[in-house]
Amino acid sequence: MKLDSSIAAIVTGGASGLGEATARKLAADGAKVAIFDLQRERGAALAREIGGLFCETDVTNEPSVDAALAAARAAHGVERVLVCCAGIGPARRTVSKKRDTGELIAHDIATFRRTIEINLIGTFAMVAKSAAAMVGLDPISADGARGVIVTTASVAAQDGQIGQAAYAASKGGVLALTLPVARDLAGYGVRVMTILPGLFHTPMFDGLPEEARKALAVSVPFPSRLGRPDEYAELVETIIANDMLNGTYIRLDGALRMAPK
Repeated sequence: MKLDSSIAAIVTGGASGLGEATARKLAADGAKVAIFDLQRERGAALAREIGGLFCETDVTNEPSVDAALAAARAAHGVERVLVCCAGIGPARRTVSKKRDTGELIAHDIATFRRTIEINLIGTFAMVAKSAAAMVGLDPISADGARGVIVTTASVAAQDGQIGQAAYAASKGGVLALTLPVARDLAGYGVRVMTILPGLFHTPMFDGLPEEARKALAVSVPFPSRLGRPDEYAELVETIIANDMLNGTYIRLDGALRMAPK
């Protein structure tokens, strides 16, 4: 699929990090971009900068998703590209000790549930609702292509570390969705791909001490640094352009395999 001004795109989590870089890249390629995020000020400012649209969206709330999709489609038409970057990454062990008393406590279920709701259910809600509209579009290639969906898992889906039970489970679910959803949509000309980013310099890393960031960077075999969000966006661009990429995942990790901790 070739990106130009006839293509509408939606990026969830598009106000910062990987999503922001992707929104910028797609807009630079000519697409009409709608940013779905809860960060109102940052998202609106980015939308103004790239000539796009900001829709305040909670991917765990179905009416919020429906309202955002309606607004984006009213402004740009039905999307042919969906990129799902919204997510959270809590860290908590299955069993841990309270620092003050040494009491053993179980991973709280509320945090686990919230992580699944945002990372997995929120992703699937966007995928299903977007696909339902994409399949009604006219094909734009001789092969019958109608749209492209890119979801974001993590290398934690395969290399989950200590303290990543909730995060790894949610991202493993996103990874597992890839092939069955691609098969569901193949007859309609809608492709589905998933990216598994490794260690990327996103806002999540800004709160870490400089020494901690350096230690993480050198753990990447090559290049020995944190990934840049624009490198994720470049892969999204490649996936959109190459019609044979469908139903699988790509690790974007510099050959990193995460250690237990």
